[in-house]
Formats: sequence, structure tokens, C-alpha cells
Amino acid sequence: MTIPEREPQNLPDGWEMVIGLEVHAELATHTKMFSPAPNHFGAAPNTNVHPVCLGLPGTLPVVNAKAVELSIRVGLALNCTVQRCVFARKNYFYPDMPKDYQISQYDQPLNADGWLELPSGYRVCVERAHMEEDTGKSTHVGVSGRIHDAGYSLVDYNRAGVPLLEIVSRPDIRGPEEAKAYVAELQSILIAVGASDGKFEEGSLRVDANVSVRPTGSTELRTRCEIKNVNSLRSIGRAIQYEAIRHVDLYTAGEAPIQETRHWDEEGGRTRPGRSKEEAEDYRYFADPDLVPIDPSPEWIDEIRAALPALPRERRQALVDLGGRGEAVTVTVERRLDTLVREAVALGADAERALIHAANNLAVEGADRLDSARFAALVTMETSGQLTSTQAKQVLASMVATGRHPAELAAEAGFEAMDTGELEGLLDGIIAARPDEWQRFVEGEAKLQGMFTGQIMKATGGKADGKVIAQLLAAKKQA
Repeated sequence: MTIPEREPQNLPDGWEMVIGLEVHAELATHTKMFSPAPNHFGAAPNTNVHPVCLGLPGTLPVVNAKAVELSIRVGLALNCTVQRCVFARKNYFYPDMPKDYQISQYDQPLNADGWLELPSGYRVCVERAHMEEDTGKSTHVGVSGRIHDAGYSLVDYNRAGVPLLEIVSRPDIRGPEEAKAYVAELQSILIAVGASDGKFEEGSLRVDANVSVRPTGSTELRTRCEIKNVNSLRSIGRAIQYEAIRHVDLYTAGEAPIQETRHWDEEGGRTRPGRSKEEAEDYRYFADPDLVPIDPSPEWIDEIRAALPALPRERRQALVDLGGRGEAVTVTVERRLDTLVREAVALGADAERALIHAANNLAVEGADRLDSARFAALVTMETSGQLTSTQAKQVLASMVATGRHPAELAAEAGFEAMDTGELEGLLDGIIAARPDEWQRFVEGEAKLQGMFTGQIMKATGGKADGKVIAQLLAAKKQA
């Protein structure tokens, strides 16, 4: 495979980043991983609980079949091998784990050896995507919200036992922008296959970033630090950048980082020490004796594969096939407006204008409910000259709010195409009033085109078509 040119890294010359990401996605099931307790966000503390997820004596876990199905969907979407898997106990003591162990998977995960292709074409290898249960949530009440200066702590077990899929990449990522692109693409895949709502703000998606640096051209893997629970794309980029620079500074000073977990301080713009990083043996993994192995049949896997929807990569390609390109294609798919655009184009709308509206003018609630026929009508009104681009944008906003036909909205707003002769007369008057600026424009001062366009827009109350103005200016300039 040809590897595309990659984004440059923001490090001093002679150094490169090595990044691996662990993404934890809460699965969109109605109940928890091993109990019938409800799985939904926003309930009062300690109300979505059950004896199983509270670790009460005598309780036994039962696997949520829907969580397994959703996990397989993600594994297939990530080109993984779906295989026989075993649940393991990951032993550690922390107040948010009431059993003093977490049910996870260790050496026999459900999904293994896959890859995810970024919009750039670069592929990041996925080591595994394994099932586990989430922990509860501790709130440390104090100045910083960290345990070391807390006056007391509160524990909410609503999240304890929520089904999680932990997706672990190999250390193939080389910079903050590439890391953000990986997480954004993975988020889109999770939402597309219906496995998770992917909401950072609700904790449905959390990212741990393993960061190290090494001399450019080296193949060694140096000491890494794990930045825990980063909860936005912007923070992922900032945290990785800060941590990588910190490592370079240590090596340059003749020191070296220690392997530890660190926490991202968004307000301070830096990572702060957490605890020394445990190795796998510190968790004393062993197969959970209360849970049997899961061995998905080939028939079940094929059935799940056949039901997968088109993935973001395929949807982007469909827009490219229509003539779309660049950021507009990526943004349109991220907003899940690609079906709207494709249906509008099939009804005769211009693909380029439809994509521009989707990418630039539809970052609003309700855009995904637009009627494709009415959207196509709006784009056609614009490309035929019935509406200027500014008027089309205003009508589109009204369409999202009301659902009405663009022709009705345009008529109510008094939007009518202006006669070219009328525009030409206005332009002649503006030129006569500004002879010096016009002479400089004719002689090549291109930025003055914006001034003349703005004057006509002001005179017409924004009703003039910018493309017609540009044509008139070009014609008069050559006269």
C-alpha cells in the first residue's frame, strides 16, 4: 500500500512522536454488561444499580448478548478478526470498583488485528477491541478535583457495569493531528454502526493516550506515559503536544521520563502526574470462573457483517464520485448529511453547491431532518440565478426552522433576481463616485474588487448576485 504524505509534527528537529491510543466506548445497550440494571445517562446518583454491579455477595454475572453483537459490529468495521474470547478478572482496589476487580478481557479478546483508515489514506493498526465493564465514578471534592487535595470523595455506581469496548491501537500515530483524525474517524464508525452515541461530553467516549518520543529515524520504543481520560478532540491534540515536548525537554537535559499515568489539566494546558504505571502482571489477570468463553459462530458473524451500514470511508467516496472534494466531503459525512446531499443531487441539484451548503451552512440542530426534494429545489434556485448565495443561505436557515418550501420563503422575504441592466447602472454610479479607486482596480489592485462588490450589496440591500457583480466588474475592467 502506498502511504500518503503525513502531517508534520510540532517537535524540534531530530525528534518524532510515537503515539498509541486506547479508546473506551460505552455501548448503546438498554441494560448493563452483566446485570439488568438500566444503562442510560443522567439519572440521579446510585439509582441505575443492581446487586450484581454493586458486587454484593452471592451474585452472578450474565453476559449481555446485545453488547456482544455491538462489539462484533465494531470489530468487523475495523477489519478485525472476530474470535473466541474469554472474560478475565483485572484485580485492583479502588472505591469505584465495588468488587475490587473489573471484568475485562486479557490475552483472548473478542476482536484482534484490525486497522482503521484515516481520511488521508493512512492506516493505523488496531491491536484489539475487547469487551469489559465500566467502573463507577468518583468525585473528589476539593480545589483541583484530584484525590490528593480532596476534603472528601463521593462515589456514584450508576456507571459501574456499563458495557464498554476498549479499542487499542498500535503505536502507529505520529502527531496530534493524526491522533485527532483517528479518534474522529473511530467516533464516526461507532455512531454509524449503532454501537455507541460517541458523546465525549457524557463520558460515552474517553481516550487514553500513550505518548513517547524518539530520535527521527529510530525504531526503538522509549518510555511512554499514559494520559488518562481525555474527553475532547481539542484536548487530545493539546495533551499529546504538551507531553511530547515534555519528553524532549527531559532527554535534552540529560534526564528521562518515568513510566506513569498522567492527567490532562485543561485550564492549565499541561499534564500532571497521576500514579506509576502498572504492568499487566500487577493486575493478576485470570479467567473469570463465573463466565463461560464466548465463541461466535461463523453464521452469526456473517449475519452481523451483512447488516452493517455504509461506513464513513465508503460514504466519503460516494461524495467524491459525485465530484465532491476536500474538507466539504469530510465535514458533510461527519454531520451525517451525505444522504441528504446524494438524494438532492439525484433530483438535479448541483453537487458542489449542495456540499458547500452542507459543510458551511448546516451546522445547526434539525439539519438532518431537511427534506431532500426541498433542499434540491433551493440549490437549483440558487444556481439558476433566482437567489443569490446570501439569499439562499437565509432561505436555507428558514427551511431548517420551518420545513417549508424555499420558493414560499423566498417570496415572503422579497427575494427576486435583480435585472443585470439595473446592476450595471448602479455600478456605473459607484465608479463615477470613486474614480481613483476604479483606476487602481483597473491597474491591478485586486483587493478593491471586494470594496466595489460591497458597495453594490449595500445599495441593493444584499439582493445582488455576487457572481453577476464579478462578471460586470471583469467586463468593465477590460472595456
